[in-house]
Amino acid sequence: MKIHTDLRTAVRGRVLLPGDDGFEAATRPWNLAVDQPVPAFVEAADADDIAATVRCAARAGVPVTAQPSGHGAAPAVAGAILLRTARLDELHIDPAARTARVGAGVAWERVQAEAARHGLTGLPGSSPVVTVAGYTLGGGLSWFGRAYGWAADDVTAFDVVTAEGVRARVTAATDPDLFWALRGGGGDFALVTALEFALHPAPELYGGRRLWPARKASEVLDAFRRITTGAPRELTVWADLLNFPGAPPMVAIDATYLGAAAKARELLAPLDAIGDAISDTRGPLPLAELGSITAEPTTPGPGASRAELLTHLDDFAVKTLLAEPIDPLLSVQLRHVGGALSDPSDSPHGPQPEPYALYLFGVPDTDGTAVSIRTRQQDLVTALGSRVAGRKPFTFLAPGETPADAFTPASLARLRELKRDRDPQGVIRSNYPVLG
Repeated sequence: MKIHTDLRTAVRGRVLLPGDDGFEAATRPWNLAVDQPVPAFVEAADADDIAATVRCAARAGVPVTAQPSGHGAAPAVAGAILLRTARLDELHIDPAARTARVGAGVAWERVQAEAARHGLTGLPGSSPVVTVAGYTLGGGLSWFGRAYGWAADDVTAFDVVTAEGVRARVTAATDPDLFWALRGGGGDFALVTALEFALHPAPELYGGRRLWPARKASEVLDAFRRITTGAPRELTVWADLLNFPGAPPMVAIDATYLGAAAKARELLAPLDAIGDAISDTRGPLPLAELGSITAEPTTPGPGASRAELLTHLDDFAVKTLLAEPIDPLLSVQLRHVGGALSDPSDSPHGPQPEPYALYLFGVPDTDGTAVSIRTRQQDLVTALGSRVAGRKPFTFLAPGETPADAFTPASLARLRELKRDRDPQGVIRSNYPVLG
């Protein structure tokens, strides 16, 4: 194919084609449950390589998809040139201005480690190895979202490559429509090569996990509801029903508090009355060690998730979640959200008034397991009934879902109009295309 010759000629980074050594390994996404057959793989050396790749793709009539790691991989990228951005690893912290500039391949663990040296933090999620760019394009639901809102709302500039293969700088002043779309509308509109965003002061952080046997789940969820009712924005608490292979079922509370340890312990005091704790890692926590709270895997593996927003968490909802063992799910997580996330936001997701997010996760190691996981997820959502809001954060979309599950009709219409205007040939394809 001519596209193969063009790529090898135009790109200075690594180009792999089907049959080449290393092609299969290079094109696997982080989520190994997702199959993404692609005609070519490009590991860009820099932003010029990305621009060259887009121009080659446009001439050949083949789409291109940027995938820093593949945490959010979905089957929609099948047939597109797979572009990896790991080598775009620029990172600069300006402590005086409280800003960061990061390349498209930079993971949150690097940002947090560097920002922490200055008593500053970004708005990362639970995994330290997720890239800032991919996470932020999806909105970015952070440990500190209750205090500061969506990670996307902190962005002040994007460096991009357009569907024409032209490099550009996008701000609210230079291109307000594209700037709006990139702040949480996904990666369907331009390929981001770097972004700049605000950092926040965080002189003290308290956090960790307290773990109990599953028989304490009713008490733990009762305390979770009491703590989250009227909690200050600086406090974020998640409750987890856990079913790890080779271990008895357990229940956990994960928490962060942007402030002094003494105040955090006071706010979390209802947990102290629940006996028989298995472990307790809570305490003053370095900003760079946020990922230790949930200790999510840092190597690729298969996963099947489903997320929903809940309008409320009443006795019926708790009884529904605890009615049966969560098997074959690995975890059922309740996140207290709200706070600043419910404030006005001029971005595609807009304000999120729902106070809780439900995240259901399983490991589909066989086709049969995958079906049973999906069935269990659907059964739980159905049983919760009207407590399920009917939309979900874009960053939590899973294969089989679309942007229509995340955005209001008005936001989705605006995103689709922008896609048609800026990329009428569909050269750029995201994990969840707005026109798909």
